[in-house]
Amino acid sequence: MILIGENLNIISNTIGPALKEYNAKPIQELAVAETKAGMDYLDINIGPARKDGDKLMDWVVKTVQAVTDKPLSLDTTNPIAMEAGLKVHKGKALINSISLARMGEELPFVIKYNCDFIGLLWGREGLPRDANERGAIAAELLYTANAKGIPNEKIWLDPIVTPAVNIESNQVRQCLEFMSMLQDIAPGTGSVVGLSNVSNGAPTHLRPYLNRTYLIMLMKYNIHSAIVDAFDRELIDIARGKKTQLVKLVQNVMAGKKIDPVSISIEEAKYVKTARVLLGETLYSHSWLEM
Repeated sequence: MILIGENLNIISNTIGPALKEYNAKPIQELAVAETKAGMDYLDINIGPARKDGDKLMDWVVKTVQAVTDKPLSLDTTNPIAMEAGLKVHKGKALINSISLARMGEELPFVIKYNCDFIGLLWGREGLPRDANERGAIAAELLYTANAKGIPNEKIWLDPIVTPAVNIESNQVRQCLEFMSMLQDIAPGTGSVVGLSNVSNGAPTHLRPYLNRTYLIMLMKYNIHSAIVDAFDRELIDIARGKKTQLVKLVQNVMAGKKIDPVSISIEEAKYVKTARVLLGETLYSHSWLEM
């Protein structure tokens, strides 16, 4: 699985000010730390960057690539800033991301700069409601990209993970259903999720359980890539195949198998409880691990 470090983000209390001040030191220190943590790509999220976004993206790409040889995932909704980053990027970059609304402006970048891109399955009317709507958006995005000569292998589809805490809009199951049918409707494409979205709004100490458990659930459908916290060591071990018993346990919950609580450890029980919350079998609350 390809892991993309999420930590170089303008919303960070450390990185945000450093980006605004063009202060290289904290940015480079974090880039080195993410590289040492085993990330395959580093995501650089500068947000909308409406003012001087091209200048900022040019600077931060050069700044990061001065201290790491990892390829970068460039994350901004400003197409001018996006192209500025692609122009100076060494090697093959990843565009994060292109939706139906932005494909007219940004698909040409994929050809011009020979990069891959994340296809964000955000519809013209907003968040898709189910797996079928995700499939329809994916089909339109792929048709348009293919017509421009972009093969499926350069496209990583993001079904859009929603926070588990929002009970009414939780689409954990819908994303899993889409993943189960992805290679039937879009053979050869990659897949990617912004994993931490599933735990947005949860208390800090509980977020890792939601992130790790959901990653295991996505692994059942051969998730290609995930944008993750580079410093969650257990999550990285899961992604690298070092927690096979834990993976089997959570996927048994997905299959509806009964788990004897006496047969598992206290830590394993936390993952079982979290899987049931994510599947909607248990109502989300901040105290789900205590039940």
